[in-house]
Parts: sequence; structure tokens; C-alpha cells
Amino acid sequence: MVKYLIKRLLRGLISVVIMVAIVMLLVFTLINRNDIFQQDGLYTKKQSNARVEYKYDRWEAYGYLDYFTYAEYLKDLLRTGEIDQATYSEAVKIGYTPEDDGETVAEYVRKFSDYCKAKGYEVIRLNADFANTKTKKLKTGGEQKLFASKDIPIYERIWNFFTSIVNIDNIHYTERKFGEEEKVEDKGITFTFFDPVYNTDEQGNLTKKVFSPAIIGNGTRYKYLLYFDGSFPFVHQNLIRIKLGLSYSINTGVDVWDTMTQSQGSNLKGNITYPKGKTEYVYALSDLHSAEYGRYVDGKPSEFNRQRFNDKYTVTNTLKEGHSKMGYSFIIGIIASAMAYLLGIPIGLLMARKKDKLVDKIGTLYIIFIIAVPSLAYIFMFRAIGMAFGLPYIFDVDANNPLMYVLPVVSLALPSIGGLMRWVRRYVIDQENSDYVKFARSGGLSEGEIFRGHILKNAVIPIVHGIPGTILGALVGALITERVYSVPGAGGMIVKAITYYDNAAIVGITLFYAMLSIISLILGDILMALMDPRISFSEKGR
Repeated sequence: MVKYLIKRLLRGLISVVIMVAIVMLLVFTLINRNDIFQQDGLYTKKQSNARVEYKYDRWEAYGYLDYFTYAEYLKDLLRTGEIDQATYSEAVKIGYTPEDDGETVAEYVRKFSDYCKAKGYEVIRLNADFANTKTKKLKTGGEQKLFASKDIPIYERIWNFFTSIVNIDNIHYTERKFGEEEKVEDKGITFTFFDPVYNTDEQGNLTKKVFSPAIIGNGTRYKYLLYFDGSFPFVHQNLIRIKLGLSYSINTGVDVWDTMTQSQGSNLKGNITYPKGKTEYVYALSDLHSAEYGRYVDGKPSEFNRQRFNDKYTVTNTLKEGHSKMGYSFIIGIIASAMAYLLGIPIGLLMARKKDKLVDKIGTLYIIFIIAVPSLAYIFMFRAIGMAFGLPYIFDVDANNPLMYVLPVVSLALPSIGGLMRWVRRYVIDQENSDYVKFARSGGLSEGEIFRGHILKNAVIPIVHGIPGTILGALVGALITERVYSVPGAGGMIVKAITYYDNAAIVGITLFYAMLSIISLILGDILMALMDPRISFSEKGR
């Protein structure tokens, strides 16, 4: 069995890699990279040279190219000691045009060009864009620019994507990310049974009253690598982070995985005790467990950081009222799936036992209706019925009203109930006409004994195979249902990404869907083997 599962998993992973690579090849080569700015509000506000610079900066952020500015080149020279501060201050002042460059500027512009060309970069210089050439008045965003860029080949982009999906935090993060100036001397990992988030009083001392184990890092990207609390799933971690690619349409500048898993809604309000012991009422509670390493301005802490934090782990997420996109989709999907199985299987069994009778005819009528009528039509029909009974028909994240789940759940469960009724009825009837059932009848077994001991067990085996896929499929949401009821779930993410040419999001969501499919198929095979002793994962003849 283990050998089979390993082979199945490897084949599945290879298929996923090939499929995602094909998707990347299509979206990054056949779609014009300028299309990503169609819905970019910042891009439309930029003008002149600032717009061009912004385009290259965004292309770098979304993996199209490497982008290297003249100012960054000079800062590298300053950091390594090749130039002093005075030379840097002089060299950074490039002229309106190359003819306006001073001697020092011309020298380092030439060095920058030679350095970039040697590494395969294309050097781009944008001369000053004047609104009035006589008065030398610049247009808005018309300042002169000097930078270099190099397109990233598609094969390298594919490699970078797959090698950066899983990120494991480590104690060398700060110095690798920011250089020697951010080296932490007492870097390491500590374990505590009393999490400071829960056990810090107003003086900043640990009260040691609440048992809340945590693993805390220093020199890592995230302060809390693992922690326990009273919210589902009770154990949380920042040690291993998933990266599926930055999105610019769904949640600008945020990774697709974070967009799917971060909470939504209004900010939570209330009292909060910061690590330094300062307690105050805020209108946006910070999630101190999300504390991320943040560089101070010019190496000095801001007044906010100085009063509230003991270290540089000051970048935190804001606690929200609602669930994540994936959370809403999963809650609705899993309740709808449970409803479908609890109703669809018994009704399907009853239809098979009462074949061609009134129950069977009514059930068949429902199956035909749910198949023939477009999903959008019956969703709006049941939405209207729900409105007539006063049920919420618009999903309000901040309302926290359980009744707002009713209509989305019912609308999502209806087609699944019909599908299960149809297949259970068919499987049971097929089993009833089997030779072994006829043989059991001739042996004197009652219809009840035959049904419970043979027909039912064999009929549900194909149904069992789809259970893992149904559960995992709830994570991806339901596009039409979520759109009709304004559910802020994961269902519409892929459509929005395609609409706005959000190529990185398309690739990331595709990978997520593909991995769920592979896992659900493998789990389905395992369930079938557990239910049916005739199925074996061992090789033939062994």
C-alpha cells in the first residue's frame, strides 16, 4: 500500500508540475505584460517618467524581470566602502540629460552602464520631461531616471516559482535579508510555557498565569514560530510559510496564499498590552503573534515602536472580525456537503427500494429539475423564496448572523443532493440485479438481510471515493453561489485573476486547485480500499 501511495503521489506531483508549467508558459508569454495595468489605480495616477519607472518596478515585483536602479548601485558601493558619503552625494545627482552630468556623475554613470551590460542588463535613461523648457519646470513625474532591467527567461521563472513555494524561517533571516548591519548577536530559538502575549502585565513583566506554550525566534523573520491559543485550530505556526505569488487584483501586493487565509472584515477594537507593558485602547487590535521583523528608519525606532516594543519585531497584522476567504468557503461548503450526504444517500436508497413507486417518481422529478434548470436560475429562485421568509440574502461579514449561511448552504447543497440521489439509486438497483443477490435469495436470506449485508455495502463504495474530494473541494469555494450572495470566499478568486490579467495569481490558484485534486484522489483510493477488501494496492501476484 505504501509503495502504491508513493507512486501515486509522485505521478500526481509530476502532473501538477507539468500543468502549472504549461499555465505559466501561456500566461507569461502569450499575454502582453502591459495588460496587468488595466485595473491598476496607481498606474493611472502616475505620469511621464514616473509611470515608466513604476511599470518596471511592478514587473519586477510580479516576476517578469530584474530591475536595478542607479541609486541602488551607488548605495551598494557606499555600503562596501568603495565610495564615501561625499562621493555618493555628488554621484547620485544625475543631470537632466547626459550632457548636463557633472564629471563625477558621468564617471559613475559610465561604471553603472558597464557593470549592467556585463551582466546582460539593458540600461535605460529617461531624460527630464519639461512642462516648460525655458524655465526648466518639470512635468509631474518628469524627473530624470536611470535604471537597468533584464527579462527573466520563462524556464528560470518556472524554476523560481517552484523553489520558492515553501519558505522555512531561520535565525539567519535578518542578516541574509538586510546584510551585516542587521546581524542579531543573540539570535536563536527559545521555548516557553507562558506566552508573553498572554502573560505580560502593564509593567511589562511576565505574570505566568496562563499556560500557553510558544516557540519564539530571534534573528528569524517572524518572532512567534509556533504558538497555542484558544481559537481554532488551536495550534498556529509561522515557521513554514506558503508562497503562491503576489496578486495585484485580488489583494494588491499580498501573496495569494495569505489572501486566502487572512481574516477579513472590520478591525477588532479593544485593550491591548504591548510587549513593553504599555496597555491602551485601540481601534485596530494588532495580532502580536504575527510580529514580523521590521527595519527602523535610519536605524532608529519610531516613537510608536519605542514606547510599545522591546525589539524590532514590530510589523503586525490587524485582527479582523470575520473569517478568511478560504474559511468562509469551507464553512459553507462543508455544511452543504454534510447536508447533501445526510439527505441524498437516504433518499437515494429509499428510491431504489421503492422503485417505480411514488417516492421514486418524485425523487426522479427532482433530479431532472436540478439537472435541467441552470444553476443560476434555481439559485435566484431559492434566494427569492428565502427573502420572502425574511432570511438574509446578502452576506454581511460584520453582522455575525448565523442565518446568513442558510441560503448559500441550501443553494450549494441542492445539486449535490440530486447527484447523490441519482447515483445511489443507480448503484443499488445494479446490485439488486446482480447474480450474487439472486443466489442469496435462493439461499433463503430475507430482503432486509440481503440489503444490509450485501447490497448497501457494495453500493456505497463508489460514493465513498468522492468524500475526500467533496471535503477538500469546499476550500476552493463556489463561484456562482458566492457571487449571488456576496460571500467573500475563495470561489471568485480565479475568475477575478483571469479578468484582470493577474498572471501570478492565476498560476498560484491553479497550483492550489491541482494539489487539492491529487490529494483528494489519493484519499479516495484509500477509502475505497478500506471499504472494499477486494481492492488491493499490492502488485499483481504478490
